[in-house]
Amino acid sequence: MTESRSIQARAPAAMISAAGSGQGKSMITAALARLHRNAGRKVRVFKHGPDFLDPMVLELASGNPVYQLHPWMTGEAECRWRLTEAAAEADLVLVEGSMGLFDGDPSSADLAALAGLSVVPVIDAWGMAQTFGAVALGLARYRDDLDIRQVIANRIGSPRHGDMLADGLPDDIELLGAVPRSEAMAIPDRHLGIFQAAEVPDLDRKLDEAAAVLAEAGLDRLPAEVSLEAAPPPAPPRLLEGRRIAIARDRAFAFLYRANLDLLEAMGAELHFFSPLTDTELPEADALWLPGGYPELHAKTLADNLPMQLAVRNHHADGKPILAECGGLMYCMDRLVDGNGVEHGMTGLLPGRAVMAGRLTGLGLQGLETVHGELRGHTFHHSRLETDMTPSARAVRAMRKGGTEGEAVYREGALVASYFHAWFPSAPEAVAAVFTGGKLLS
Repeated sequence: MTESRSIQARAPAAMISAAGSGQGKSMITAALARLHRNAGRKVRVFKHGPDFLDPMVLELASGNPVYQLHPWMTGEAECRWRLTEAAAEADLVLVEGSMGLFDGDPSSADLAALAGLSVVPVIDAWGMAQTFGAVALGLARYRDDLDIRQVIANRIGSPRHGDMLADGLPDDIELLGAVPRSEAMAIPDRHLGIFQAAEVPDLDRKLDEAAAVLAEAGLDRLPAEVSLEAAPPPAPPRLLEGRRIAIARDRAFAFLYRANLDLLEAMGAELHFFSPLTDTELPEADALWLPGGYPELHAKTLADNLPMQLAVRNHHADGKPILAECGGLMYCMDRLVDGNGVEHGMTGLLPGRAVMAGRLTGLGLQGLETVHGELRGHTFHHSRLETDMTPSARAVRAMRKGGTEGEAVYREGALVASYFHAWFPSAPEAVAAVFTGGKLLS
């Protein structure tokens, strides 16, 4: 087989990071994307780490697909390739970091260093004056393999406040812009993060208003150009040729990595989307995928849609494969207890109930060992299972917590169910086994 030849590309690019969570980097990244898109530029945006919600807003803001990048979960080669491919076609490439710049393993800083991206931290300046400069200095000097020459001040109180922040910076760090407090820069959130893009009324208009705020703050300049080089990944085996996969996608089930959908199609699958909230029957399909989302917010509607529940049960009774991830797992239980303590009947493919816990019960990167190699991914949920089921396997926590027990994986006939969210490209053959009913676990 002929080796894929690497390509080289050059484009303005930067990572928008922060001193910590809650600094406003998500909306600033989205507003930057919209600002430059409105100026006629092609903008590509990426998100560091496992995140379903921010990419929904970033896609709407930029008008282009958004992919996740993470040196462990998606792999270093994938990170380099995605960025290089984007730089070859775009006028601007942005990467939104996760949490604080140095938080996590690998952190946003690790990705920036891997790709050679400059980092522009967002620092919430509310209640700060000269201390702003100390925070900027600490971020810039903490590691010597990062390029941090500019910072963004968020939520300033006045132009004079912005001047004070600029005056307090070291000589080699520039204040790229000072963003005033504005309703245009706010986006509602809930227990799993910001609202889904489709749930925010008039989000398009809000993004345009946020872009105007950034333009007024002087953030319409392009970052420095970055040179990138990478080889395209090999084509995956076409192990799903002609196989029809029905995929739940609506406000209750929306946690879908674009790269996962791309992989299924590259392996030959036909994808057919449906809504467990509003549809009464499944598309004609060989396999079913119930992804994560917010079934707890729509539990009554899901419980009342008895024809759809029956269709899912019939699919399972026919021995056809089902993958149920997180929210999909909750939908497969006998019952779901929502955040108000109200119990709702679900499909009953698995015994027991899913109960909203009112707190985080699962978080972090994990890997599942299969007969086809390690399937990587993550977990993030606020519910727990009450069940007598015995797991068929367990994922393991990755990186610094490597080797400790992670999420349970349940098998019931051709159903594979877990709180674990898989990154399909990490083990294509394992994914094919799930959707064909083949051997997955040893």
